[in-house]
Amino acid sequence: MKIGIIGSGKLGSTLARLCVGQGHVVAIANTRGPNSLPELSRELGGRARAATVTEVAIGGDVIILALPFGPYRKLPVEPFRRKLVIDATNYDPARDGSIPELDADRTTSTELIAQHLEGARVVKAFNTMPYETLASGGRVGALHDQRLALPLAGDDREAKHAVAELIEQLGFAAVDNGSLAPGGRLQQPGSSGAR
Repeated sequence: MKIGIIGSGKLGSTLARLCVGQGHVVAIANTRGPNSLPELSRELGGRARAATVTEVAIGGDVIILALPFGPYRKLPVEPFRRKLVIDATNYDPARDGSIPELDADRTTSTELIAQHLEGARVVKAFNTMPYETLASGGRVGALHDQRLALPLAGDDREAKHAVAELIEQLGFAAVDNGSLAPGGRLQQPGSSGAR
């Protein structure tokens, strides 16, 4: 599978390593452009390459947003249309600035991303586990109940199935939290659903 990752920080780099380790082809982008990723590209070898955000969106079967939440507004909409997008972001008002509808718990960060990326098939996943645990906690080949759980939420059943398969390939147990509104809320730090 071709996996695009937007964000080359600790989470994005960890997911890139895990996906390459399972035989996927990875294109990774960050907001500074592909020339800022030579070390990661060399480390991951021929199954990974640096790209622009647009190239990642157009070329990926699955695109993972592994960047801070705030920059989602800068993502171009058209390249993501009809694409399966995994939202691994977390809203942090201190970093992202205050967003009243999130602060009042009227919506979730993933619903805002889904509204912005109109036509994309958005699933919330990979945002509840520290990157260190994600890097070392997968148990490929272990029984489902012997794996660490990773929740996912979304409104598109087929998209959720594909994300669940990816989670399982990486050695974790996929747990369906339901649709984006209630399920995404359960995964959102500081929301009433997470308390």
